[in-house]
Amino acid sequence: MTATLRTDPGGFRIRWSDTTAQAYRAAGHWRDETLTAVARRAVQADPGRVLLIEGDKRLTRGEAWGMASRLASFFIERGLKPGDVVSVQLPNWVEAAVIGLAARMAGLIINPIPPIYRESELGYILKDCGAKMIFTPHVFRRHDYRAMVEGLRAELPALKDVVTVRGGEPGDLRYEDALAAPEAADADLPSVDSSAVMMVMYTSGTTGRAKGVLHTHYTYDYRVRTLGAACGLGADDVVFMPSPVTHITGAIWCIDMPWVWGSSSVLIDVWAAEEGIQCIETNRCTVSGGATPFLRQLLDTAEGRPEAIASLRLFFCGGTTVSPDLIREASEKHPHGLFFRAYGSTEVPSVTLGISGRAETELGAETDGKIDPTNQVKIVDPETDAELPEGAEGEILARGPEQFAGYLSTADNDGAFDDEGYFRMGDLGRRVHGDYLVITGRKKDIIIRSGENISPKEVEDLLSTHPAVTEVAIVAMPSATTGEKGCAFIIPAQGQTIDLAEIRRFLDEAGLARQKFPEHVVLVDDLPRVPSGKVRKDVLRTRARELAEGAPA
Repeated sequence: MTATLRTDPGGFRIRWSDTTAQAYRAAGHWRDETLTAVARRAVQADPGRVLLIEGDKRLTRGEAWGMASRLASFFIERGLKPGDVVSVQLPNWVEAAVIGLAARMAGLIINPIPPIYRESELGYILKDCGAKMIFTPHVFRRHDYRAMVEGLRAELPALKDVVTVRGGEPGDLRYEDALAAPEAADADLPSVDSSAVMMVMYTSGTTGRAKGVLHTHYTYDYRVRTLGAACGLGADDVVFMPSPVTHITGAIWCIDMPWVWGSSSVLIDVWAAEEGIQCIETNRCTVSGGATPFLRQLLDTAEGRPEAIASLRLFFCGGTTVSPDLIREASEKHPHGLFFRAYGSTEVPSVTLGISGRAETELGAETDGKIDPTNQVKIVDPETDAELPEGAEGEILARGPEQFAGYLSTADNDGAFDDEGYFRMGDLGRRVHGDYLVITGRKKDIIIRSGENISPKEVEDLLSTHPAVTEVAIVAMPSATTGEKGCAFIIPAQGQTIDLAEIRRFLDEAGLARQKFPEHVVLVDDLPRVPSGKVRKDVLRTRARELAEGAPA
């Protein structure tokens, strides 16, 4: 089941195995149809059904299909061809879901970019994937995205069009202008191969710069269908998904699930627990999920008013460290619902599928969920790759029909897979109770803050250029509010000092997203090291944890 590199219909170099593809097709895991065909059937069946909800907005299937069809026509008018990349840096707005469907119709590659990203990250991603068009807000949360993109245009020769959403300046190409195009006739739309790449989504890694994760129609569609089935999703469900639509979880649940499973999705563009509670109560939401802070804040806000979230029958929690006690607390206070931990990544979105009933409540708290039966998971010795028995801690490797098709930069594939094609998840864990996983630590050195993957090396590389910094090492520090936060251990230059205020000023000036800024700083004379001189980050993580236990989070 090993894979080799081949060129997909859009010109991307992807990992591919004919044997594996045949097996997945024969088993029904991979289907030769795209979201366009699924959405077309859904519109024909019930065009008036509500698909998306955002505040007072209600978008029906028919309305969303019409908008997406006009956008697809607009893409073709602007000269975009199958395999071209369209970037979307939008909050959780209904427009993001419409653009997602329109891109499938036109055979384009969607590139979701988190709104928190600024010049440093945005410029790198747009250049790396060769985006031809980007959809961006004019101004959102007091940040001028239009100006930010325009300031990068000189560095982005491939970028032809910037489309502003919900605003714009005179002369701008606006979302409303794109919707003025006529609806595309079926004959105008290209035939799309399900083996083609349909998304490039960037994830932070240990090498500093983010890596472009390639998903095909096959891999993405499989996860949407099977995850919805595992959750018992249906036409009576209303999904509240606070996770950003520019993350793999938010994209799956907000863009695809409503078309595939007949549910409705509720979007909120700025997270606040009280507004989240109101969304759930007003819309009678039945399913939700997100990183630890979302659940913690929902529980705290719903204290004394359990009826506010009484409609929830399922909440999955993941993306960062999840306390077993948090899941137990949720299950005890709200016995009508299932609360559980789940595990996955951008590369392999749902290695585990949580639990299936109240009888497994404790497993939902003490484990990170039951392994998807179609996924293959093995726990290996991190040094030798020898497979370990149940209960032993080791590195987690996974493969299956949802596994991504490799990284955009094929060099990033080196070392990411074993000889059998298993992806190295970068986490440590144990297999327990036969088919359940418990995540015990992280092999790869990232910080997960409110579900966001933050590469310490990226921040370290910038901080090391500060004249007051001789050396810096950043590790995860536990936080009650965000799961984890960055703790910077700094050796200051002789006769100088540096504090958090200066660090924030410096990184802000460099154009780094503020969520990546360290939130705790420790000045030291030296850093713990192995004999080769490499910094012992395990020792620093222990110290950061000890500091957190004795200081406010």
